[in-house]
Amino acid sequence: MKPKFRAFGGASLGAAFLMANSSIGPGFLTQTTVFTQQLLTSFGFVILVSVVLDVGAQLNTWRILTVSELRAQDLANKLLPGLGYFLAAMVILGGFAFNIGNIAGCGLGLNVLTGLSYEQGAIISCGVALVLFWVREVGKMLDGFTKILGTVKILLTLGIAFSAHPPLLQALHHTLLPAKVSAAAIVTIVGGTVGGYITFSGAHRLLDAGIKGLDNQAVVTRSAVSGIVISTFMRFVLFLAIVGVLSQGAALEADNPAAGVFRAAAGEVGFRVFGIILWSAAISSVVGAAYTSVSFFKTFHPVFERHERACISIFIVLSTSIFVLVGKPTQLLLFAGALNGLILPIALGIILVAATSRRLMGTYHHPRWMLVAGWVVVAIMGSLSLRVVWEQLNIA
Repeated sequence: MKPKFRAFGGASLGAAFLMANSSIGPGFLTQTTVFTQQLLTSFGFVILVSVVLDVGAQLNTWRILTVSELRAQDLANKLLPGLGYFLAAMVILGGFAFNIGNIAGCGLGLNVLTGLSYEQGAIISCGVALVLFWVREVGKMLDGFTKILGTVKILLTLGIAFSAHPPLLQALHHTLLPAKVSAAAIVTIVGGTVGGYITFSGAHRLLDAGIKGLDNQAVVTRSAVSGIVISTFMRFVLFLAIVGVLSQGAALEADNPAAGVFRAAAGEVGFRVFGIILWSAAISSVVGAAYTSVSFFKTFHPVFERHERACISIFIVLSTSIFVLVGKPTQLLLFAGALNGLILPIALGIILVAATSRRLMGTYHHPRWMLVAGWVVVAIMGSLSLRVVWEQLNIA
């Protein structure tokens, strides 16, 4: 008999934090800062829209995968032979973009702390990431350390939001009735929150923990929603902090705008603490994104599973090499979110089609309202993504 998980905690809460922490990395900080600079209080509307889309994507994905008891790529392959390979390729591509962004975040963090160039900071961080990955004891120590720093990040950002005295009424007004809207902002923010491998990270964690089947759907739903709530709360707090700082006339650095927010509000101490937080979040995300991305193809052939560590190490080194060659950390972090925003409607569409297959789902009937909500997310993200691509092509 399958075990029933009635309480929300342990692995289910861990899955929520895994998804939330995956989305609250260097890209999260940079994307929120850049688009708040462009939209000011109207960025609140982007957050509101992204929350609705996030919930629609995550509830469907987590429920369908845990009911089917299959990982996303395996479910797709059973739906149509070869489709799982296509899905895995997309997720790996998105994960690679995320990891380049994570390496960029490492470079930004060390630049704040030491004054090293972004490229030098990235190369050093690549070496540290490989050590952390190969020496498990060190990795466990860093994991505990980053949890503490993550709490500090939230508390520090809360403090900055209060001290910056943001225009709360105007922010609330424009969250509901925006003065301007940006399709690129919505695509990038949604992509950075639940795009690419992040869409599946929490659900795969639940499957690994044995939390699957119809008996556990209440816990699965709470876990999915909790992950969205955690990341959304942090994004709103950061948004208010940035609006408050900008309303006081602060000018932010083009290459590292998020760090400028902390410096403007908390001086050099806040600036240095931000550097520690950013680097710690980025270095753990480098290993996590590489591990999750490789997990999408390691089940396809025994050779990948036998040489999993080598594959992950190559993934990290290639990510670093691309960043060192390209540079432009802020632009890369924005690109990672935008690319994963493009991938989301395709990946979610595959999962939704699989949910209607009796051959795969047996007697289970996926709730019609969830299917409708999922296809609405696919339609909105698909159309917005095409619009963003078209605008970029016209600019080029």
